[in-house]
Amino acid sequence: MRRSVLIPALVAGALFVTACGDDGDDAPVLDSSPDPTTAATEPLDQLPEATTAPTTAGEGGDGGEASAAAACAAEAGTVTDGVLTIATGDPAFPPYVIDDDPTSKQGFEAAVAYAVAGQLGFADDAVEWIRTGFDEVIAPGDKDFDFNLQQYTISPERAEVVDFSEGYYSAAQAILGYTDSAAAGATSVADLKGLRIGVQSGTTSLTYLEEVIAPDEEPLVYDTNVDAKAALDANQIDAIIADLPTALYITAVEIEGTAVFGQIEGSGTDEFGLLLAKDSPLTDCVNLALQALKASGELDAITEEWMAEYTEAPIIAAS
Repeated sequence: MRRSVLIPALVAGALFVTACGDDGDDAPVLDSSPDPTTAATEPLDQLPEATTAPTTAGEGGDGGEASAAAACAAEAGTVTDGVLTIATGDPAFPPYVIDDDPTSKQGFEAAVAYAVAGQLGFADDAVEWIRTGFDEVIAPGDKDFDFNLQQYTISPERAEVVDFSEGYYSAAQAILGYTDSAAAGATSVADLKGLRIGVQSGTTSLTYLEEVIAPDEEPLVYDTNVDAKAALDANQIDAIIADLPTALYITAVEIEGTAVFGQIEGSGTDEFGLLLAKDSPLTDCVNLALQALKASGELDAITEEWMAEYTEAPIIAAS
């Protein structure tokens, strides 16, 4: 089935931006969590003062849904009382965060984060940002943030040690490289098997490359997409596989003379989710917030603004 994805209009305005960093993706599974309705129906004025979140509700969703998410968060508490601590990558890059400044609300994930915060009852000045690496967060143990968003794809393996929210975005896998690359004429996955393909470690792009494309040569795996881009520039690899938004940004802004050769048919099942500590009491609250944003159309509007104004990438057939 043909899946259309468009290239962001924001790329033209982002040509002055010099940002790069890790990105990640993997495959969806939703955490099963206790029914949040008990927390959602607890009156705010009866909750312990120490765990009560700021009372500024989000703008998205109807009042009932916003109140449910805020009441849930007030009962669940946060890592720092009265503050919602959100983590992202170091650096964070377009189209997810513009100018590596999530506090500006500019960029897809920056905008999503503040929309969720509003639904949870936190005003902008009650949001604090911290930076983390990508792989270090997908490990058992306590977290120093309430939720983390840096293109984490939901996967069963990851969900064994961390919680994920519902998905907030689905992205296809894409192939990019220099326009004279051997990958440029690929029209099917079979055409990719004989190529030298680079990929970032710890991502579902790597899993997809190994298990679906199954190239003849061992994939060349890099710690970050920065390293993969350097290998491409040095002609050590023919192409890079990455999620489509990242691939489009790399080719439009970061590496002159490159192009997205196509998005792979049927590969757009990966969903990005907000990452939380395992069994976090805030997981249900975040899901309530996302449900409100979806119901109100605010999440669609954010996606349209930052991710959906793309020109169509060609389709590479799955077989």
